[in-house]
Amino acid sequence: MALTEQRTTQIIEDYRRGDKDTGSPEVQIALLTSRIVDLTEHLKSNKHDFASRRGLLMMVSRRNRLLRYLQRTDRENYQKLIGRLGLRK
Repeated sequence: MALTEQRTTQIIEDYRRGDKDTGSPEVQIALLTSRIVDLTEHLKSNKHDFASRRGLLMMVSRRNRLLRYLQRTDRENYQKLIGRLGLRK
């Protein structure tokens, strides 16, 4: 299920750095995580939806690249973000 406009704006408000921030790595990672969770639920009931599985793998790869970038550039925000999102056990 796609993200609704209200849910998207709520995620952006929760993870943004400044007032007009919509593209920081933290916001992008949070949006991708939300989409990944939704798509994972979809794939549990639709096991043969291989096109969506490919999209999921691409989203996970993009999120991993953004996480590596954030880890390199801002270690403190990286630690906070993975704690808030519940990533990396």
